[in-house]
Amino acid sequence: MEKRVLVVDDEQSIVTLLQYNLQQAGYEVLTASDGEEGRNIAMEQELDLIILDLMLPKLDGIEVCKQLRQQKVLTPILMLTAKDDEFDKVLGLELGADDYMTKPFSPREVVARVKAILRRTQVQPEAVAVQEEDKDLLQVAELKIYPEQYEAYSGEVLLELTPKEFELLLYLAKHKGRVLTRDQLLSAVWNYDFAGDTRIVDVHISHLREKIEHNTKKPVYIKTIRGLGYKMEEPKGE
Repeated sequence: MEKRVLVVDDEQSIVTLLQYNLQQAGYEVLTASDGEEGRNIAMEQELDLIILDLMLPKLDGIEVCKQLRQQKVLTPILMLTAKDDEFDKVLGLELGADDYMTKPFSPREVVARVKAILRRTQVQPEAVAVQEEDKDLLQVAELKIYPEQYEAYSGEVLLELTPKEFELLLYLAKHKGRVLTRDQLLSAVWNYDFAGDTRIVDVHISHLREKIEHNTKKPVYIKTIRGLGYKMEEPKGE
């Protein structure tokens, strides 16, 4: 089955360019020319990925991203920005975007990024339906992580994680007890050079803590190792 990608951009030349190259790569492409239309399509349609411009009429990309995440739409979002502005990038990521690219870009680079995101977030069709049979289960105290299903639970409660948050949690759990630098996490989880944008890691760590920690001011799972990075620990009993 073809993967469905929504392109939301008000520049017709960019929409046409992305649509052509994505279709050539085998994707079904939907398009929207403003943020309101893009938001509505994303809420009504089954999508595998959204390419979302930052500067849009009616609703900008930041607001679209914010509203989708508030409505529990967890489809991966690749944000496009014409500004080489860290504030915009970080704000977009804080509101739930999974990735970003700065204009101008090559269509081949966008297609490669789309493939990488979908490859990481694709649930294998042969994944075992009964989770107790999943031999790849990772558990840290009450956290249960199922890599094949791309799901994580706190106790019996399914955590509503974006794909990037899940990947970060999974990597931390696989390296439980090890101190991981921000640069290591960038390289492992984002898979390409963010030119030292380690703030991205901090943003996603903050998101994860909000979802897995009982008290974000006193985290028991993800510890900050001052001057170095982060470490996932097994919470100690009271």
